[in-house]
Amino acid sequence: MFILANLIVAVAKILSIVLSIYMWVIIIQAILSWVNPDPFNPIVRILYQVTEPVLSRLRRILPLQFGGMDFTPFVLVLVIIFLQQFLVNSLVELAVHLK
Repeated sequence: MFILANLIVAVAKILSIVLSIYMWVIIIQAILSWVNPDPFNPIVRILYQVTEPVLSRLRRILPLQFGGMDFTPFVLVLVIIFLQQFLVNSLVELAVHLK
């Protein structure tokens, strides 16, 4: 069972890293949207392509635009933090109980 426990811990760590990276990508994209960057810049295009599918779905569910400000990235960051605290920690606890 220790092999399965180690596999679950590894998946939890990778998931935590992926969620952290995605959270920073969302934060960078939100900050860049404030300064109106060049839309033809390859980095800006990649950030938009990575974040916009998730943000657009969330915008359809929760229209959070007030006074010209879009609070959807903030909500998505909160969801990512929740997933890190709940899902990742639950996976680690499951692995501890399997050992």
